[in-house]
Amino acid sequence: MASLSVKFLAPSLPNSDRYKSTLYATPPQTVAPTAAEAAEVDAMRLEPRVEEREGYFVLKEKFRGGLNPQEKVKLEREPMKLFMENGIDELAKIPFDEIEKSKVTKDDIDVRLKWLGLFHRRKHQYGRFMMRLKLPNGVTTSAQTRYLASVIRQYGEEGCADVTTRQNWQIRGVVLPDVPEILKGLEEVGLTSLQSGMDNVRNPVGNPLAGIDPYEIVDTRPYTNLLSQLITANSLGNPAFTNLPRKWNVCLVGSHDLFEHPHINDLAYMPATKNGRFGFNLLVGGFFSPKRCAEAIPLDAWVPADDILSVCKAILEAYRDLGTRGNRQKTRMMWLIDELGTEAFRQEVEKRMPQQELERASSEDLIQKQWERRDYLGVHPQKQESFSYVGLHIPVGRVHADDMDELARLADEYGSGELRLTVEQNIIIPNIKNSKLDALLKEPLLKDRFSPEPPLLMKGLVACTGNQFCGQAIIETKARALKVTEELQLRVSVTQPVRMHWTGCPNTCGQVQVADIGFMGCMTRNKNGKVVEGVDVFLGGRIGSDSHLGDVYKKGVPCEDLVPLVVDILVNHFGAVPREREEGED
Repeated sequence: MASLSVKFLAPSLPNSDRYKSTLYATPPQTVAPTAAEAAEVDAMRLEPRVEEREGYFVLKEKFRGGLNPQEKVKLEREPMKLFMENGIDELAKIPFDEIEKSKVTKDDIDVRLKWLGLFHRRKHQYGRFMMRLKLPNGVTTSAQTRYLASVIRQYGEEGCADVTTRQNWQIRGVVLPDVPEILKGLEEVGLTSLQSGMDNVRNPVGNPLAGIDPYEIVDTRPYTNLLSQLITANSLGNPAFTNLPRKWNVCLVGSHDLFEHPHINDLAYMPATKNGRFGFNLLVGGFFSPKRCAEAIPLDAWVPADDILSVCKAILEAYRDLGTRGNRQKTRMMWLIDELGTEAFRQEVEKRMPQQELERASSEDLIQKQWERRDYLGVHPQKQESFSYVGLHIPVGRVHADDMDELARLADEYGSGELRLTVEQNIIIPNIKNSKLDALLKEPLLKDRFSPEPPLLMKGLVACTGNQFCGQAIIETKARALKVTEELQLRVSVTQPVRMHWTGCPNTCGQVQVADIGFMGCMTRNKNGKVVEGVDVFLGGRIGSDSHLGDVYKKGVPCEDLVPLVVDILVNHFGAVPREREEGED
């Protein structure tokens, strides 16, 4: 793996009429410095700001001025030692009141444990943690699902799980003394929570229909697995990528539908051929934050499929070495690209490639621009003859232990023991023999909880954790999203799905900027002047080939006044028709 080059066979495209109109488009051009301008970047600015010490990368002394608090925590104690040097075993033995007496151990539980995927819910579940799993491409097995169910079940009402907008599991209610044993259990079923929080690379996202999609461009699973193995050194911990200036997202696109949302990732691999070779054009810099949201831009680079790891490593090293570590709101990778210019940043990536070369982007884009994005909910035929997959709607992504056990049973009994998670917080059961479909669709779980055919307004509903558990969330989201949507269904009739996303705060984990209608939590005043929970309403986000971010439609709307406003939006912008309400109905 020294050269980080792996051999892939070029995918064969299905013989389908849908492919005959594939457009080969030159990637959009961005305003970037010329090579001469890039050469003028101050050489001092290009000095790496980190150095390797005893196996870990640390910030050099000369660059330690004006650091943000999180960088200071990293300097005080290397977070990865909690995992790589078994620090978690000792920490888990210390009583919580003793932990709280020391700044170092208090920072361990509130900050450093995030490198192990553990998030202390200090504000709303004091002493309990959310654990975030790595799950490349959203693929999980029935055994893994049952194990996670067994973990959360022991915590009673405090325990539950969520499907996240990065195609992975999060489990809740975990207590610190149980963590070492849970980590061992994860390893036994082929899971890890390592490097899933803070200044690390998040879960690699791919096509949820990978390998079963009749119209896929490429099966993303081998690639996302390799990316995850690179980032975590096969779940052993990889200090080369654990001291980034901020979090970093990656996806690999496998279908024309762009289920992976490439425009909001720090690195997106876009399928393209070049001179008869299969590979990927690169988009870089997409991100959301409270102060700025930016769509990914072309790096003007193409890599053959064999070099996906090399270029990922090179981009991460450029970001790690050169990114700033002051104002936390200006440390995502796009800020570095803006500062250096796209061409100078590209040159820094090129320097870190094994051959110090990086090909220019290909014009042979394999993604069909006029593709109509498909609905994966419901029953759909696979590329494998006589097999289908069934997409289940998981209301706002929330599941409990019994739900997980039942999903695992259905995957075993009707499919191949596998589940696929999606970035819209839903679950797909693949590899179902057509002869078993009728029996599956009659299962109580699909009738009562997780419908393959949800109402149109429910289909695209997404919600972050909200202030039920998250200390940063300003408002409650999941229950409110369901309640508001149920009320909207009583008031209007729609003929098309409308994607509505809820996020509890400006960190926008609920990705409201890509929604048709987005709701971002805030505090505001109602008509009586009382401070109440409210939302800023966003409108017009798009996903797919015409993707772009939505804009603020109205700020500071009290949640109690939200339904009439959204009714008007649905009628005026989405062709909804008001329903006749029964006399005497509230």
